[in-house]
Parts: sequence; C-alpha cells; structure tokens
Amino acid sequence: MLALIKLSLVLGATAAGYLVSRRFVADRLRFVDAVQRRRAPWIAGALATLVALPIAWVLPLIGSGTALLFGVAVGTGVAHGTREIRRLEGGGEI
Repeated sequence: MLALIKLSLVLGATAAGYLVSRRFVADRLRFVDAVQRRRAPWIAGALATLVALPIAWVLPLIGSGTALLFGVAVGTGVAHGTREIRRLEGGGEI
C-alpha cells in the first residue's frame, strides 16, 4: 500500500511539473525571447530539481529520484511549450 502511495506521488509530481510548465511557457512567456533559446529547458529543469531536492529531503515518502524526475518533466514541458509557441506563430522547427 505504501508503494502505491509513493508511485502515485511520483507520477503526480511528474505530470504536474510537465503540464504546468508547458502551459505557463505557452501562455505567459510567449513574448519572452529568452525562453526561445536552446538552453532554457536545461536551466528550467536544473532549477526545478534544485528547488525540489530540499522538499524531497524533508518529506519521507519521496526521494531524490522524484526531485530529479520532476526537474526532467519541467525541462521537457518548457521545451514542448516553446515548440508550441513556434508552431502557433507559424515559425518552423529549429
């Protein structure tokens, strides 16, 4: 039962990180040039991991792997959000 709770926390954090970051980039950062750079998803993912690591250290049910997966999900969400911006503006893939 505890393993199922841990798995649902991991999946929930990963899905929320991806969906929220993708929507935020596509809606709010549409006109920010810095988000269009290639290193933006890497920076966002690294910062999300650094923010999630202390939280994972304090909470007993999640670990550093969850924080790492959350960072990867945020970085992927940022990358897909910028791709969505380029697609909606009629720009091609880089």
